[in-house]
Amino acid sequence: MSSFSPSRRRIPPFLLLALILLVLWFLFARPPLLPPRPDATPRPIEARGDLALDEKSTIEIFQANAPAVVYITTSALRRDFFSLNVYEIPRGTGSGFIWDSAGYVVTNYHVIEGSTRVDVTLSDGSAWRATVVGVSPEKDLAVLIIAAPKAKLSPISVGESRNLLVGQKVFAIGNPFGLDHTLTSGIVSALGREIKSVTGQTIRDVIQTDAAINPGNSGGPLLDSAGRLIGVNTAIYSQTGESAGIGFAVPVEVVNRVVPDLIKYGKTIRPGLGVTIANETINRRLQDAGILIINVQPGSVAERAGLRGTKSVNGEIVLGDTIESINGMTVKSYDDLRHELDNCTIGQEVVLGIIRHGERLQVKIVLEKGG
Repeated sequence: MSSFSPSRRRIPPFLLLALILLVLWFLFARPPLLPPRPDATPRPIEARGDLALDEKSTIEIFQANAPAVVYITTSALRRDFFSLNVYEIPRGTGSGFIWDSAGYVVTNYHVIEGSTRVDVTLSDGSAWRATVVGVSPEKDLAVLIIAAPKAKLSPISVGESRNLLVGQKVFAIGNPFGLDHTLTSGIVSALGREIKSVTGQTIRDVIQTDAAINPGNSGGPLLDSAGRLIGVNTAIYSQTGESAGIGFAVPVEVVNRVVPDLIKYGKTIRPGLGVTIANETINRRLQDAGILIINVQPGSVAERAGLRGTKSVNGEIVLGDTIESINGMTVKSYDDLRHELDNCTIGQEVVLGIIRHGERLQVKIVLEKGG
């Protein structure tokens, strides 16, 4: 006769340890149960006192300038591959600011580049269809116009950047990530920086700041501690696309020179010499200082001043004059030449330092309207 007895199940060690720890927590670590307090009331509020002077100044700068800052949205047309229908799709966002009471708005060229529709939203929330008046890709600037009434327009105050000092406070107002007016502050980190525009040309004398400039801030104003425009926020140095404390702004002197031309002519009108110069490849091959003149335009100021272009004589190439300086400032590339001409005005007399067949000469020339 056999007998049957049920087997005993052993509790796993890890489960036993967990039970022991749970009991210990319940006995010693669990917060004690407190009786309710029917007499509990909010804590009394302590008086803060007056704001600090720098806080008051920052608040005043924002309140005075926020109405001048606008939010820009752009759209582009796209054709459906299968149905061939054309759709308008969102393209991007950015910031800008009201230039004057006529409704002109300044922003970056790259904010509106490639768009077929631009809309501007003012600080009061009203939205207006914008028309592109003029663009300067090489300076990354653009001017729009909206038909908003003057009562809704608050033009920004224009300052200067040539006397900025590293370390002084600056403020940026914009619409990063599509958020409503946002203020960030910082200092001038460096001056005289260079960045490349969308055309690959160099924008010089750029302001570097550590004020946070994020996507959507492009085209917004950079202000000094007096609330004046000193630059247009245009680029950041970042590996993630977000602010890394290195932002760049086109200086207001460039803005104040370019914007009137964009309003008047739809493009920048620069002083010119009336010459065609060699490209960078040819200049490098010549291994000569300066910029070779390829052609002198008939009837131009260059022709009247006696400048000589490159020509063929009896089957041989005779090199023309090489420009090596303007008013004593050395020029080694097209960027150098354009930068020096940008600092001059139409009708101004300048002195060109040239090399002609190995001989250094100085030629006076009155600048004419260029392209």
